[in-house]
Amino acid sequence: MSLPHAILTSLLERPCTGAELARRFDKSLGHFWQATHQQIYRELGKLEADGLIAARGLATARGSQRHFDVLPHGRAELERWTLVAADPRPIRDALLVRLRAAAVLGTVDVGAEMRRHRQLHRDSLERYLAIEARDFPPGVPLDRGGGLQRAVLRAGIAFEESWLGWCEETLATGSQ
Repeated sequence: MSLPHAILTSLLERPCTGAELARRFDKSLGHFWQATHQQIYRELGKLEADGLIAARGLATARGSQRHFDVLPHGRAELERWTLVAADPRPIRDALLVRLRAAAVLGTVDVGAEMRRHRQLHRDSLERYLAIEARDFPPGVPLDRGGGLQRAVLRAGIAFEESWLGWCEETLATGSQ
C-alpha cells in the first residue's frame, strides 16, 4: 500500500486539514497502514506539488488553516492505483524471527513475549469488533461503499482472530 493513496482515499472520504487528517488516519486507515504525522504532512506537500490535491485557507479562531481537497487528477490517480494488480505480501514480523532464534539458541524462554502478543491481538480484536458493532449493526443494509468498508474491517478481524488463535496454540503446546 502506498501512503499517498491512503491519504487520497481519506481526503476523498472527507476533505480536511492536515491535523484532522492525521487524527482520522490514526483512527481508521492507521489500523492497516502506519504513518507518523510528519510523514503525512510531508506527503500532503508532495501531493499538492504534483497537482493531486489543493489546499485552501480556512479562517479559524487561531488564524488560518490549510484545508485539503482532492483534485480531479488525484481522483484519477487513485482510480488507476486501485486497479493495479498486487501480490499478497509475505509475513514480516519480528516475533516470528525471535521464535526462530529461541529455537536455535535453545536457552531462551519467549513465553512472556508470546503472552504479551496474545493480549495485544486480543485488544485489537476487541477494538475491531466494537467498530463493527458501532458502524455495521446487524440487519442494516449496506450500499456498495459500506460493504467494501466492512470487508476491510472484516479482514482486520480475521487477521487478529488468526494471530490470537496461533498465539493460543503456541502457548498451549509449550513450544514457546
